[in-house]
Amino acid sequence: MSGPGSFDAVLFDCDGVLVDSESITNGVLRSMLHELGWQVSAADCFRLFVGRALRDETAVITAHTGFEVTDDWLSEFRHRRNEALAASLEPIPGAVAAVHEISAATGGMIACASGADLGKVMLQLRKVGLDGIFAGRMFSGMDQPRSKPAPDVYLAAAAALGVDPARAAVVEDTVPGVTAGVAAGATVFGFCPPDSLAHHPPEALLGAGATHVFTAMADLPALVGRPVRATG
Repeated sequence: MSGPGSFDAVLFDCDGVLVDSESITNGVLRSMLHELGWQVSAADCFRLFVGRALRDETAVITAHTGFEVTDDWLSEFRHRRNEALAASLEPIPGAVAAVHEISAATGGMIACASGADLGKVMLQLRKVGLDGIFAGRMFSGMDQPRSKPAPDVYLAAAAALGVDPARAAVVEDTVPGVTAGVAAGATVFGFCPPDSLAHHPPEALLGAGATHVFTAMADLPALVGRPVRATG
């Protein structure tokens, strides 16, 4: 994978790519929105909030509830979310093995670049046993000037690894994430397992600029081992 014409680094999103967290996180969010009087459906909650930082979507909550979202409310959400994740989070099937295979093939040139807060990223990777392999290479969009769909977190991850973003592969599962990877100049692989509400559909990922869409993490090492397609 590290030979001429292949990617120099692989940058992974976290939620929905490495860990099966979206149904847990959105379950907590949906419960709290119900408490505010907004009886939002599970499908609409995924559609409105998956792939975006909650702090950037507070106007949506206010529009449906009349509640002005406060820092205390966001802190309570994070507390309840983290408790739920610590209790029941599981890895995406095949993700742990794929990460280890890709790390070995690239000489450790991998990073996790998430739109979530760094505390959540670290909690989740620790829960599924991936904290060691990503040690020192976990990045949060909330620590950057702009979060996804802006490219900042992917640019920061590539810079930390010392690679040109154009020589990096990004693995994403949402339109905002794909948009961020494309804006960074990377080649984006869109992950969309069958029959999943928590992942954006293949046509949406391709429409946002993903070069490939795949449905099983076991397929990823071979996909990112391909030579980079010539452009221009």
